[in-house]
Amino acid sequence: MTSPAGSSERSANWNLPNAITFVRILAAPVFFWMLLADNGADGWLRWAAAVLFIAAIATDGIDGHIARSRGLVTDLGKILDPIADKLLTSGALVCLSILGELWWWVTIVIIAREVGITVWRLVELRRGNVVPASSGGKLKTVVQSVAISLALVPLWTLVGDWVYWLNWSAMALALVLTVWSGLLYVRDAVVLARSPRPGR
Repeated sequence: MTSPAGSSERSANWNLPNAITFVRILAAPVFFWMLLADNGADGWLRWAAAVLFIAAIATDGIDGHIARSRGLVTDLGKILDPIADKLLTSGALVCLSILGELWWWVTIVIIAREVGITVWRLVELRRGNVVPASSGGKLKTVVQSVAISLALVPLWTLVGDWVYWLNWSAMALALVLTVWSGLLYVRDAVVLARSPRPGR
């Protein structure tokens, strides 16, 4: 039999910010298909994929603002929100590497960091600790989103090849911030592991 407290907690999870996050997760496979179906032709599917990615990743700020301003922050949202971001960004990087537009080692380094932090979050969740995104992690997400958006939008067809330098610079900055924020999370994990656990 479900307790009233458990029922109330589940009801609280079904709110607008979490619904937006779910939509972002559902949009990811559609975006992947569009990008790969274009196959580097820089046609309308490429433009549509870029627009979908930018629209989906932009909702991260929207659902976060709604959750904080209306008091709708939930533990589920704290877990699903970074997962949705990682699904979109990591999937975009894999697709760009498949298309030969991004070195695989860059994709592997970024995804390894993202998967590692996500697994750690889930482990801590089972222990009763919810680990929200840090300020460094949020900055990394913003820069990653900008770098990937630049890589997705085929601006080189409009302004020329010089835009590749802008794209590479943005991706390099995203890579540096990804590694740096990952190291900060490692530091936090060490501190958390050394802290007393309830019942000890």
